[in-house]
Amino acid sequence: MPWIDACATDEIEEEDVIRWDHADRTFAIYHGVDGAFYCTDGLCTHEQVHLADGLVMDNDIECPRHNGLFDYRNGNALRAPVCEDLATYPTKVEGGRILVLLE
Repeated sequence: MPWIDACATDEIEEEDVIRWDHADRTFAIYHGVDGAFYCTDGLCTHEQVHLADGLVMDNDIECPRHNGLFDYRNGNALRAPVCEDLATYPTKVEGGRILVLLE
């Protein structure tokens, strides 16, 4: 599967997240405190709430509904009520654009 152009790097502030919709699916793209970009499924595994409306702290995203917590770098569920990890997708930057590999 080819790399897909998601957005420009300057569309996401450091330690923030944006929503990205592609092919009838919703994703979340993060700009980490390490300067790298990450991509996960965009909906919380607990109640399908948009994670882009949540709070990014360090390497974590907090769900806006019930405060479940995930590590967006690897998708690990860190705090109840979430118990199912998020799917993650490889990213790379080319020419100021964030590309995502959807498998």
